[in-house]
Amino acid sequence: MWKFVDEFAKSFDKHIESISKSNMEALQAYPWPGNIRELRNVVERAVIVSTSPRLTIELPQNPRLKATSRSEPGSLDELDRNHIRSVLERTGWRVRGPRGAAALLKLKPTTLEARMRKLGLRRPTK
Repeated sequence: MWKFVDEFAKSFDKHIESISKSNMEALQAYPWPGNIRELRNVVERAVIVSTSPRLTIELPQNPRLKATSRSEPGSLDELDRNHIRSVLERTGWRVRGPRGAAALLKLKPTTLEARMRKLGLRRPTK
C-alpha cells in the first residue's frame, strides 16, 4: 500500500507522512474483492482528496454491491473503465498534454484513446 501512497503523492505533489493505526487495521480487514487494482484506486483517490500529511483512506461502503456495466462486475474491463473514467473526470476529460489523463496514467495518448474506445468511454455531452 505504501508503494501506491508514495507513487501518487509524488504524482500529485502531495506530502503524506502517516496513516492512522485504526485506518490501517480497517484496510487490512477489508476483503478487497477487486484485489490490488481496487486497493490502488482507493489509495489514489485518498491521496487526491487529501489536504493533510495524515492520509485517511475511505473504504468502499459495501464490497458485495454489484456494479452495472457492459462487463461483468469485477472484471478487468470494469476496473479499467472506472479508473480511466475517474482520471478523465479529474482532468476535465483532457487526454493529451502534461496535465492530461494520459500523462497521469503514464500512457501514450494514442494508447489511452484506444482503451477509451474499447471500453466505450466517451466525453459526456454538456
